[in-house]
Amino acid sequence: MTTDQMHQEIEEYLGRVPSWMELLAEPASEHSWGIFRDLGLGETELSPREKALIELGAAAAMKCPYCTYFHKEEARLSAVTDDELEEAVNLASVTSYFSTILHGNEVDYDDFVAETDEIMAYVGEQESAAAADD
Repeated sequence: MTTDQMHQEIEEYLGRVPSWMELLAEPASEHSWGIFRDLGLGETELSPREKALIELGAAAAMKCPYCTYFHKEEARLSAVTDDELEEAVNLASVTSYFSTILHGNEVDYDDFVAETDEIMAYVGEQESAAAADD
């Protein structure tokens, strides 16, 4: 359910209107396209390469074959290698794995934050010391 103007804009960006975009419900179709366009395709703080890898990781974690395929192909346009694609998917699985452990065991969030802050301070000090040795 896209307007003629939105239809034309999508074609300018993608070469055609994907059939699934015709399924975007009103009154949110223009908003949905805007999110896709502005965050995914627009100029932001992240490069297209970084965005594609993040989106691939999210798609893999959600177990969405549609998004996984789309974002793998998008990443390939940004010269992401197969090894980098595999690593992005593996990192997504690691995050999902540990998230399940944290949530399932109801780890106290405030304790987690305090521990993480200590760990990051230590790692930062180690990296600074290593850089000073070089």
